[in-house]
Amino acid sequence: MDDTFQRSYRGPVRLVVFDWAGTTIDYGCYAPAVAFIEVYRRKGVEISMEQARRPMGLDKRQHIAAICRQSEVASKWQEVYGRPVSGQDIDEMYADFQPLQMQCLVDYAELIPGTLEAVAALRLQGIRIGSTTGYFTQAMELLKEEAARRGYSPDSSVCATQVRAGRPEPWMVFQNMINLGIYPPEAVVKVDDTRPGIEEGINAGAWTIGLAKTGNELGLSLEEIKATPPGKLEAMLDKARGELRRVGAHYVVDSIADVPWVVEDINRRLARGEKP
Repeated sequence: MDDTFQRSYRGPVRLVVFDWAGTTIDYGCYAPAVAFIEVYRRKGVEISMEQARRPMGLDKRQHIAAICRQSEVASKWQEVYGRPVSGQDIDEMYADFQPLQMQCLVDYAELIPGTLEAVAALRLQGIRIGSTTGYFTQAMELLKEEAARRGYSPDSSVCATQVRAGRPEPWMVFQNMINLGIYPPEAVVKVDDTRPGIEEGINAGAWTIGLAKTGNELGLSLEEIKATPPGKLEAMLDKARGELRRVGAHYVVDSIADVPWVVEDINRRLARGEKP
C-alpha cells in the first residue's frame, strides 16, 4: 500500500486582509455607488442605487460593464442609443468615473466604528494587516492618506490595477502575502463586505469573514440604520447575511469590530489541523 504524506498547518493566523469601502471606511459603501450613478446619468441613463451596488467588489471598469449587463439597464441603454453598450462606451464611462470617484472619496472616508480597536487587537497578536480594493491606484493612495490621518495604516495595500486581474480572482490577496512574506494561505484571513471579495479570499485558499451590517449587502449608512425600524432592519440583515453565506463565507458577522473574536476561533480550528 502506498503511503501519502499530507502537511497540515497548525500555527496561528498571521495575516488579515481587509477590504476598504464598507469594511474599514465608508459605512454603507456609498462612495463608489454614488459615482456609478452619476457616470450613467451623464450618459442619459438613470440607474438606481440597487443597480449600482449589485456588482460591488469588482474592478471598477468591470463594475461599470456589469451594471449595463443587467437586463433593465441594458433596456434603458437600448432606448436611449438604439444599440447595446459598446467597449468604447465602457471606456468613456470609466474615464469619467475616475475623477468623479476622486472627488467624492474624501466625503466618505470616515473609519467604520471599531476599526482602530480591531486592528490594534490583531496587531497585539503579531498579526500583519493587508488590504485589497477594486479602486484604481490613485484612489487607493488617497484612501491610504485619509485613513492614515484617522489612525489606520495597513502594512500592505494592493489594488486591482496593480495585478493581472481583480476580484473574484485571488491575485490581490497573493500579492499581500508576497509583500509581507507570509504563507501558507491557511494562515490568512480575508475580510470583505461584498460577494466578489469573499470569493477572492476563497480562491486564494484563505479563511473568509463576511461583514453584513456595515457594507454593500445592506447598503445603509449608520444614520439610516438608526432610522430603520428594528423588525425591518433584522429582515434586511438576514438577507445580507444569506448572500454572503451563499458565496461561501466561513463566517458572517456584523462589522470589523467582530473580527478579533472570529480570528480566535479560527486559531482554535487551525490548532486542530482544520483548513479553510
